[in-house]
Amino acid sequence: MPLRPVRILALGALAAVLLVAWLTFGLAHESGAAADAAAATPIVSASVGGSPLGQTMPSGFVGLSVEYKALHQYTGRDPRAVNPVLEQLVKNLAPGQSPVLRIGGDSADWTWWPARGVIPKGGVSYALTKGWLRTTKALAAELHAKLILDLNLAANRPSLSAAEAHALVQGIGKRYISALEIGNEPDLYGVFAWYRDRLGHVVHARGQHYDMKSFTADYSRFRAALPQMSLIGPSFSALTWMSGLTKFLKAEKSVKTVSQHRYPLHNSTTDPTNDTYPTIANLLADSSSAGIAQEVAPYVRTAHSRKLNFRVDEMNSVSGSGHAGVSDTFASALWVLDTLFNLANVGVQGVNVHTLPGAAYQPFSFSQTDGKWQAAVTPEYYGMLLFAQAFPSGARLLPVNAPAGSLKIWATKGADGKTRVILINKSPTTPVSVQLNLPNSTAPATLGRLTAPSVSSTSGVTLNGQTFGDETSTGTPTGSEQLQRVTPAGGEYSIDVPAGSAALLTQ
Repeated sequence: MPLRPVRILALGALAAVLLVAWLTFGLAHESGAAADAAAATPIVSASVGGSPLGQTMPSGFVGLSVEYKALHQYTGRDPRAVNPVLEQLVKNLAPGQSPVLRIGGDSADWTWWPARGVIPKGGVSYALTKGWLRTTKALAAELHAKLILDLNLAANRPSLSAAEAHALVQGIGKRYISALEIGNEPDLYGVFAWYRDRLGHVVHARGQHYDMKSFTADYSRFRAALPQMSLIGPSFSALTWMSGLTKFLKAEKSVKTVSQHRYPLHNSTTDPTNDTYPTIANLLADSSSAGIAQEVAPYVRTAHSRKLNFRVDEMNSVSGSGHAGVSDTFASALWVLDTLFNLANVGVQGVNVHTLPGAAYQPFSFSQTDGKWQAAVTPEYYGMLLFAQAFPSGARLLPVNAPAGSLKIWATKGADGKTRVILINKSPTTPVSVQLNLPNSTAPATLGRLTAPSVSSTSGVTLNGQTFGDETSTGTPTGSEQLQRVTPAGGEYSIDVPAGSAALLTQ
């Protein structure tokens, strides 16, 4: 019996020793893990120059492209009560500006203005109406928008396109029309089917030998039949025919803006090793952002040499209505943000992000209950919105010196005198710590963030702590705006950019 208390005390002492050892090891392990994590976070040094370069950001740079037959699904059919949520979402992308809306796409070559006694070809399946014109005019009036309106070239009847153009001009009004566009992606007329006849035979809009020379001749015939309006073209899908751009522009003096369509990834690509195969990794690759900007850069210079504008008036992540699991993820927000900067950097003067109901890449979708509109906002829209905030109308790019890698840094100098720096971490797994030097690195700045749970997330996106949630009935984000105050130390701002996120520093 006398030995039992001693054994208990001895065991208690041993337990205490083991507890201390365990705590010491645990703390050391945690400290080591933290040190390892810190060591694993790359530190990037970057600097921003003070002398602006390149063009001034034009009004209406970020626009939308919508199919003819889809427009009513966004606006509703009552010109006295156009969808107010749509209007606000468009205004967000062009604050205080006249947004540029393009109406066309594949449906341009399915559409016509019905004329008595005229029977259109089989590929023409959508008829414009006076109601469509009234609603579109009401939308343009509410937004003070400028419209790019596609005309049917595939039907190969100049009189049909002329009737369509006159109806659009008279029904909507010249004041709201920026330009007419003859046809949609005519370089594909001999490749993809226009329609199938009653026997199931494939009918193409043009023969397999249709080329740039043939298109230019067609363009001249159609242009001669149209009302006197500014034209935008040639609206090619690929770059193959763009080698003939100079000859085309010499022949067509009415073209005031050169247009091109770009999709970095394609649903038609079946080889998973091809860099155009639709995956998140390929979407975040440089070839999908800087790559497509460099592809159009020579043609931008050709347009500018003739004092013409250049607009990518149809663009999105994956051709063929997008790809679920890629186009609808947060990766699309990071992609569109970086791509818009890249295109502006090579002198492109506007971009229209294409959308249609049900597409995987649509930036928003709408529903209506008891006359009230609701919108579900997708991740891509957040990237477009952040671009509009980071590169406002009247701003110019500033030079940035930063190492190559998954971190992309862009800087602008606004007409308001503010410097804005965008930091985009396109790595899904690796955070980055940035030591940033600005021309005036003594003043405090504010930092906002674009975040989501991961690059593959389809929800949970926040911009400066705000969100549109599952649905919005106003078109404006809700929640308290969360901006961090950043004070420089030693002439540098220290900014942590988590994996798969973006940040905007405003000074």
